[in-house]
Amino acid sequence: MVPHVKALLLATALALPAGASQAQSISPFRQAVAEAAARDDGLAAFYRARDFAPLWSGSDEAAIARRNALLVAFDNAPLHGIPSHLYDPQQVIAALQAAETEVEMGEMEVQLSRAFLAYAHDVGWGMIEPRRVSSLIKRELPEFDGAAVLSGFAAAADPTAFILELAPDNPEYARLMRARMRLEETIAAGGWGPQVRAERLDPGESGPQVIALRNRLIAMDYLPRTAVTTYDSDMVAAVMRFQESHGIATDGIVGPSTLAALNVSAEDRLHSVLGSMERLRWMNYDLGDRHVWVNLTDYTARIVDFDEVTFETKAVIGAGDADRQTPEFSDVMERMVINPSWYVPRSIVVGEYLPGLRSNSGAHGHLQIIDSRGRVVSRGQSFAGYTASSFPYSMRQPPGPSNALGQVKFLFPNQWNIYLHDTPSQSLFSREVRTFSHGCIRLDDPLDFAYEILTREVENPVEFFQARLRSGVETPVELEHEIPVHLVYFTAFTNPQGELQFRNDVYGRDARLWELLSAEGVEIAAPGS
Repeated sequence: MVPHVKALLLATALALPAGASQAQSISPFRQAVAEAAARDDGLAAFYRARDFAPLWSGSDEAAIARRNALLVAFDNAPLHGIPSHLYDPQQVIAALQAAETEVEMGEMEVQLSRAFLAYAHDVGWGMIEPRRVSSLIKRELPEFDGAAVLSGFAAAADPTAFILELAPDNPEYARLMRARMRLEETIAAGGWGPQVRAERLDPGESGPQVIALRNRLIAMDYLPRTAVTTYDSDMVAAVMRFQESHGIATDGIVGPSTLAALNVSAEDRLHSVLGSMERLRWMNYDLGDRHVWVNLTDYTARIVDFDEVTFETKAVIGAGDADRQTPEFSDVMERMVINPSWYVPRSIVVGEYLPGLRSNSGAHGHLQIIDSRGRVVSRGQSFAGYTASSFPYSMRQPPGPSNALGQVKFLFPNQWNIYLHDTPSQSLFSREVRTFSHGCIRLDDPLDFAYEILTREVENPVEFFQARLRSGVETPVELEHEIPVHLVYFTAFTNPQGELQFRNDVYGRDARLWELLSAEGVEIAAPGS
C-alpha cells in the first residue's frame, strides 16, 4: 500500500473547505461539478440526479470512507494484474491536498469520480476490448453504465466492500490471483533456473541436462528436493505430472513438446495468467449454475454444475487457418438433434465441393444437392457452368453412420453456425493437438454428453436417447432446461483440484492480448526488482 495513505487522507479531509459538505447550496462548487462532468454522459447523469451534491468531498465520515476505499483500491490494483500507476494514488493525494477553493474542490470531485469509473471498468469489465485481440472473439461484454455504478457506490453502506465486489465473483478468478502472486514471487527470486538444453531425455539417462531437468522440476514444484543425477523413477513421475498439467501425452519422456513446455519462462507463464484474468473480467456475469465450458486451447468440453465438473470429454476444434478457427462467444443450448442431417456450410460447398461437381456430376455422391424449395436435385445434369457466386443449390448429408455430424448434434443458435456434434472420425481424438474442424466442436464421447444433458429433462436419459436413435429418423429434442454454453480460450487455468494448468496459444490470441495489455501499462517486474 502507498505509505501512510490513510493518514494522509484523514488529514486532507480535515483541510477541505468547511462548506464542501454543504456543496448543494454553494453555487461555485455546483457549477464546477456541472462543467467538469459535462464531458461524460454517465458522470453528468449521475450528478444531475443528485443536484450536483458531492460524493467524495467533505470531512464527514462517509466521504472520508469513500476516499480511503478508493485510494486503497488503486494501491491494490496490481493484485488484479492491473498497474496502480494508471490511477496514480500519490497524484490523487497531492491533488486532494492542493484543492482549496470551491471551484477546485468541484473539479477534484469529478476527477475522483472519473478515476473511480476507470478503475471500476478495468477491474470489472476488463482493460481491453475483446475485438481488439481478434475479430473471432465475439464476446458481448455486459454494458458499463457509469451512472448506475456511481449510484450503487453512493448508496453502499460499505464502500470498500462495494469496490471489492466489482471484480469477478468467480472461484477461478481467485485461484488465478493466487497463481499470479506465486509466479511473481518466483520471478523475483530469479525464475526456474537454466533451461534444459537437450533434444530428448529418456528414463535411465544421466549427465548435465538431466541435472538441469531435475533442478527445473524442483523449482516448478513437480519434484521434491533431491540430489539424484540419474533420470530415475521419481523424475519420471514428476515429468508425467508436468506433462499432465500442460496437456501433453503422459509418457514420462522429455520429447520435443515436453521440452518446449519445460523451457517456457516464468515471465511468459505469468503473461498467460494475466491474460486469463482479463478474459474472466470479460465474463463477469452469471455463467449459469449448470453450463457447458469448452476451452479451445485444452481441446475439452465440460459440463459444470456449481463450479464442479460433472462430465468431461475430449474435443476437436477449428483448424488454425483464419477462416476455420473456432470463435469465442457465449450462447444458450436450446436443443439437441438425434440422427442429424448435415447441411453443408456454403463456404464448404463452393470452396471444396463445387470444383468436383463441375468436372463430375457424380462427385461427392454421399451428399444430396438441394434446390431452394428443399427438393433433391438429380445429378444427371451438368454443373460445369456454375461459379461460386452463381451455384444456386445447397448440399445435405442425410442421417446415417457415416454422417459428418455422427449421431447427435447440440445446438445453441448463433450467427456463426457453430455447434457441438458427434463425428465418425474418432482417430483424431488420439492426437495431442486437435485443430481439424471447420470451426464446430467435435466431441469424443457425445452420447454420454447427451445423457448428462438429458438428466434434467427426462427420467431415463439413456432409454429416451436410444429409442430415438434406433428410429434412424432425424429427431430434434427441445430442452426445457436450456444450458449456457461458453466457448472460451484460456491458456492458463486451474483443474478441478485447483492446480494450475497451462496450454499452448494455438491461435496466437494470447500473444496479441499480452501485447495490448503491455501497451496499457501492464508489466512484469524484473527479477530482484
